[in-house]
Amino acid sequence: MNEPYTIIQELESDNSRLFKEGVIAREMQAGNDEFFEGLKIALDKLYVFNVQKVDTLNQNGPGLDRESFWDLQHQLNHRIVTGNSARDLLAERMQQATCEQWNDWYRRILIKDLRCGVSEKTINNVAKKLNMDQYKIPTFDVMLAHDSANHANKMHGEKFIDYKLDGVRVLAFFDPDKDTVSMYTRNGKQLHNFGHVEQEIRDKIMPGFEVPYILDGEMVSKSFQALMKQVHRKENVEATDAKFAVFDMIAQHEFTKGKSILGCADRDAFVRALFVDKQFDHMFALEKHRVNLDTPQGYKKYLAFNKEAIANGFEGVMIKDVDAPYECKRSHHMLKAKPFIEVTLNVMDIEQGTGRNEGRLGAFVCKGTDGDKTIEVNVGSGFSDQQRDDFWMQRDKIVNQLVEVRGDAVTQNQDGTYSLRFPRFKTFRGFELGEKI
Repeated sequence: MNEPYTIIQELESDNSRLFKEGVIAREMQAGNDEFFEGLKIALDKLYVFNVQKVDTLNQNGPGLDRESFWDLQHQLNHRIVTGNSARDLLAERMQQATCEQWNDWYRRILIKDLRCGVSEKTINNVAKKLNMDQYKIPTFDVMLAHDSANHANKMHGEKFIDYKLDGVRVLAFFDPDKDTVSMYTRNGKQLHNFGHVEQEIRDKIMPGFEVPYILDGEMVSKSFQALMKQVHRKENVEATDAKFAVFDMIAQHEFTKGKSILGCADRDAFVRALFVDKQFDHMFALEKHRVNLDTPQGYKKYLAFNKEAIANGFEGVMIKDVDAPYECKRSHHMLKAKPFIEVTLNVMDIEQGTGRNEGRLGAFVCKGTDGDKTIEVNVGSGFSDQQRDDFWMQRDKIVNQLVEVRGDAVTQNQDGTYSLRFPRFKTFRGFELGEKI
């Protein structure tokens, strides 16, 4: 049976997807359980070791057997050892290993980064082809929304509506048995800079629970840029102004299976009950409003709420079926309505494109005012290929023309001016549809 570290080295040697799948298939057919047990705990994002740093080994030890490493990872995962005791045990086991064993296999499991171009998707694709489900690895999938503009047929019946916040999607996993709280992005990246929120969950949410649960919500901050720094850095980032807006929850075993038992209304009541008669400094339950889109009153309420969202600077509105389960996929039971804005701006200059747009229009350089805001933005989207050719040929006539520009939101630049998020060209102002310039 091939040693796991030699397989990792082999996978690193060739970037071809087919090559990597071939190696994985070979080891599955050989029944290399030790290798796949290690892959599973390395790639399962919910299996954590509660260590921030794992050193590399520079001097060979006598060799660390599988049983000794398995005992180490088990104690770390179940928090049987923590703090200094965990660090001491980790160092002891590391010194027993050879450099290849530790650096190319055991350490990569503990840091949850195999560094060989193999993901859970790779493993699961091969397992499916070979009908060897025992080697499949749990995936990290959250409930995602479809765009309501593309699914008008779903905009009917009883719905919950709430604000689409401009923050970072975060899932907080808490385990009463292990006394742990871990926070992840929607893609399964673990976050380490929101300890103040984790502590509040541990103190005020977790007591009374007997099984692991997940709070689904949005981390928001006064500064979106500062929030992103907090998300991307591992440590030493001030994040105490960030607040966690909770809009859903699901038992961890249901999340692993991919679907909840309770419908949205019951889960919402569950969330709200968590915050009753408690004072929170860093968390709040996102308020939902119930409307019936099949009635004139309900649809009017929805339109007013949508307008209010725009006026208050939110990204849009979320629309959810009241009786639908939580599904760990992009679901038609949850829609998003991201309102766009339109502004009239002056074309100050025209930039030539690059790549496939070389020799024709790349972008309009636009400036103008909208209310009390001065907006400066380069508009490089919304043009057909024919328009890029025509507008470039007539660029002298276009400068100083007024154009309608559509964007998802107004954003502020560092110099105090404003821009647009995802700006795209709509039309020239004052020109009839199809009229030549």
